[in-house]
Amino acid sequence: MKLVPLFDRVVLKQLVAEETTKSGIVLPGQAKEKPQQAEVIAVGPGGVVDGKEVVMQVKVGDQVIFSKYSGTEVKTDDGEYIIVKQNDILAVIE
Repeated sequence: MKLVPLFDRVVLKQLVAEETTKSGIVLPGQAKEKPQQAEVIAVGPGGVVDGKEVVMQVKVGDQVIFSKYSGTEVKTDDGEYIIVKQNDILAVIE
């Protein structure tokens, strides 16, 4: 199944959480917090949203940081994704 976002939506794939801390402590599965970093998988076309012209600022392949409680989680045959609005993306990692 291929996800094609509409309007100002962006499909993200979350990056994997670290298994160990910098000091070498191994974290069990439930103690790991999901990172707010993700890779952009698909980008909607933008256009007019709520009467305002929206130009997409991210592109496929960008690494981004998004708001903690934003988006909708979607599971497909290919894996787990999060669909967010572009304004839920806080920064692009360069």
